[in-house]
Amino acid sequence: MWGSAPRAVVGLAASPLVGGRLTAKRYWLMKCEPAAYTIDDLERDGTTGWEGVRNYQARNFMRDDMQVGDRVLFYASNADPSGVTGLATISRAGYPDPFALRKGHRYYDPKHTAAKPIWFSVELAFVQRFGDTLPLTTLKQVTGLQQMMVNQKGSRLSVQPVTRREYEIVCRLAATSGRART
Repeated sequence: MWGSAPRAVVGLAASPLVGGRLTAKRYWLMKCEPAAYTIDDLERDGTTGWEGVRNYQARNFMRDDMQVGDRVLFYASNADPSGVTGLATISRAGYPDPFALRKGHRYYDPKHTAAKPIWFSVELAFVQRFGDTLPLTTLKQVTGLQQMMVNQKGSRLSVQPVTRREYEIVCRLAATSGRART
């Protein structure tokens, strides 16, 4: 998770061109344990590779669906409290996870090859850190977020799609509760 200079806040506007066609922006929730990486780390680094995902469904989202400009709710899992800590954007679409090729690395997979990659990463860019965590307990109580995957019992997927409406509700909630930092 290496960084570069922080990027300016990106609005909810224009969708990127992919393959010469305009694509609809997508929205995601990405979980990370604070012992591994935090929104503060992302703010400091500016960008980071999101490697080490070893779940096929999450891998498929990263490989097939995430595009530059997609918005991300950055979620601290196994934290006290667990919840959304800020915002990011996808700054590089899915690419083969380089650590899957490195023998001795904890993400090494002997079945993953340069010719036939199995595991993929994306790059995130920092957008905003919330002043305080927007806890899961709050998300579960907010009208419009009842169907959000993170609120579902047994939901452990580290990369989850969210709807534009859910994303906007979380952003408004952070802003109106004083949790958003400018």
